Amino acid sequence: MTAPNLITIVFLAYVLLLFLFSWFTARRTNNQSYFIGNRKSPWYVVAYGMIGASLSGVTYISIPGWVGQTQFTYLMVVFGYFFGYLVIAYVLLPIYYRLKLVSIYSYLDTRFGKTSQKTGAMFFILSRLIGASFRMFLVINVLHLFIFQYYGVPFWATALLFVIIITLYSFKGGIKTIVWTDTLQTTFMLAALVITFYMIGEKLGIHMGGLLNRAIDDGYTKLIETDWRHDRFFLKQFFSGMFITIVMTGLDQDMMQKNLSCRSLADARKNVLSLGALLIPVNILFLLLGASLYIYANDSGIILNFPSDELFPKLAIEHFGGLASVIFFVGLIAAAFSSADGAITALTTSTVFDILGRKNDSPGDESSLRRLRYMIHFFISSLIILINVLFRNINDKAVIDSLFTIAGYTYGPLLGLFAFGIFTGIKVNDRLVPVVALLAPAITWLVNSYSVELLHGYRFGFELLILNGALSFLGLWLIRKRNKKQQTIQSVVR
Repeated sequence: MTAPNLITIVFLAYVLLLFLFSWFTARRTNNQSYFIGNRKSPWYVVAYGMIGASLSGVTYISIPGWVGQTQFTYLMVVFGYFFGYLVIAYVLLPIYYRLKLVSIYSYLDTRFGKTSQKTGAMFFILSRLIGASFRMFLVINVLHLFIFQYYGVPFWATALLFVIIITLYSFKGGIKTIVWTDTLQTTFMLAALVITFYMIGEKLGIHMGGLLNRAIDDGYTKLIETDWRHDRFFLKQFFSGMFITIVMTGLDQDMMQKNLSCRSLADARKNVLSLGALLIPVNILFLLLGASLYIYANDSGIILNFPSDELFPKLAIEHFGGLASVIFFVGLIAAAFSSADGAITALTTSTVFDILGRKNDSPGDESSLRRLRYMIHFFISSLIILINVLFRNINDKAVIDSLFTIAGYTYGPLLGLFAFGIFTGIKVNDRLVPVVALLAPAITWLVNSYSVELLHGYRFGFELLILNGALSFLGLWLIRKRNKKQQTIQSVVR
């Protein structure tokens, strides 16, 4: 049996297993099940499943390939992740649970007004549409190149099939289904990682400890970049990781919707802290995998004349043998599905509650709300297919780099809005919030474009997010509403 045929059979078997999980979990579900899992999700199940959702196909492919250029410096970002999870656990989650939120952007309505809520939601929708599409593109492209292209299937049809599968198994049960399917997918992804390590060790004739020693000897484990002007300067990496976690988890409806499905604030906090701790060793394994792949390629005389994102798939499929290619694809598909399903559900939730202004507790409104979320769910899926087809023509660098660069612009206003709302008691002119949210990313882009000339050689990395958030915070202060005492003092001064 040829490798594409074998992988196709495994792919179909995996999809069947997902639909079985979906069928069991989606029985007797309602709108509360779809949006917040009836707030009955066990925290340890959510935490374990969120490993796969947090990592996704980006980590599975891009981070191993990235090691050749950046060594282990990405680990400083991961260390920052943990401290970001502390902020989520002790600052954001108490607010979300106290207000009993379904969409976290409802907080902005409570704090500033409807325009701020819609602005925050629109920036999330833009951010998550791009981010989810990037993650899916990485996987769909690999599936297309190594499986469906073999059968003469065009790329758009591969993208259509992939998104239809996700849509069908998640549209009814929503978060209640996703919490449980994510556990299945995390298990397959981590199993594929461990088995791949074993196979590489077998081919090189060394055990995992030996792989680590080789990685150290060959210079792949450099952790700290000490040049402050470098875009991977270790302090920039650390604080960038911290703020990336705060915005891409704590201020992201996709990730928070799973947390809000837990039974209580205490359970949600256990989930977040456990996830933050688990991501450190898991990311170390992915970095070590990248070093091991480069070691194998160098020892085998393989010429690496292809993009870094193709390192893992090319070696697994073309050099490790049929079993390795099957294991690689199982892990890849698991990683992709675990991030994509939640994204579509979260985008649907935010559109329904924040943009369209629907309520979740209107009496007798169960059936109309269900019809609306079905329609939005399928509409979001269609948008993602379109973006994937468009992105195929413009992708020219490592996906993880593109993802975080774009997030530095689109998540910055969310960081500014929530920080201003939480840490000040100041009211703002709600109608002017969209202006601030648009100007801050534009100024950030200009500063980044000319940073070398203006800042004595300084190059921005992921910390663009922090700058963007700070500019958004400053903009909100400039459009603050002054109370009568302030206005009287200003009149006297004039």
